[in-house]
Amino acid sequence: MAAVTIKTPEDIEKMRVAGRMAAEVLEMIGEHVVAGVSTAHLDQICHDYITQVQKAIPAPLNYRGFPKSICTSVNQVVCHGIPSDKKILKSGDLINIDITVIHEGFHGDTSKMFYVGHVAPHADRLCKVTQECLYKAIEIVKPGVRLGDIGHIIQQHAEANFYSVVREYCGHGIGRVFHEDPQVLHYGKPDTGFTLMQGMTFTIEPMINAGKPQTKLKPDGWTVETKDGRLSAQWEHTLAVTATGVEVLTARNEERF
Repeated sequence: MAAVTIKTPEDIEKMRVAGRMAAEVLEMIGEHVVAGVSTAHLDQICHDYITQVQKAIPAPLNYRGFPKSICTSVNQVVCHGIPSDKKILKSGDLINIDITVIHEGFHGDTSKMFYVGHVAPHADRLCKVTQECLYKAIEIVKPGVRLGDIGHIIQQHAEANFYSVVREYCGHGIGRVFHEDPQVLHYGKPDTGFTLMQGMTFTIEPMINAGKPQTKLKPDGWTVETKDGRLSAQWEHTLAVTATGVEVLTARNEERF
């Protein structure tokens, strides 16, 4: 775990700007998430906004060969869904939109669940519990807390609500590099793992399944789905560990931390 980078106050100020930009993309795109729209169209809107309005870079585009500027994960897709002209949203769908912006060399990474029209109560509940998992984890972040504590609180809340935690994908350190150490697992045992310290920046992004935790990778090499075909939800924020607690660098205006 030697590769964990501690950010300077100047670094964190730049990450604050990148994080705010990522949040603004999610705030902007909401009104476009409607029945009949393709996920490729959502990608184009976000791409244009990031590159032309924000004068920033969409980090996913060409990252390890990823072909688009955002990830759009619909219903049973856990993460890394590729926007497509063929994927047309319909009423009742859930969609996670995952945004990562690079500005002045630093990354801001965040995602949110959106509802297309009216969604079923069980789908709404999954999304809300998953968001609670994220918020409960954020609440405990401060110097001295260990990564196992974060994983444990997420796992405990998900499983208490009869959901399961995806094991194969996790949060990550972030800064000048999109994905760096540490890995932030969304399950674990209290008082285990790396100890948080001031100046660390990382994401927490629980992926919670309505059914079993197992996933499968589609032939495109990116799209991850639940193996049982049941719904999955995810929320993500980029965080900075402060002297006394945590700053949510990708907080949206609708949120209060």
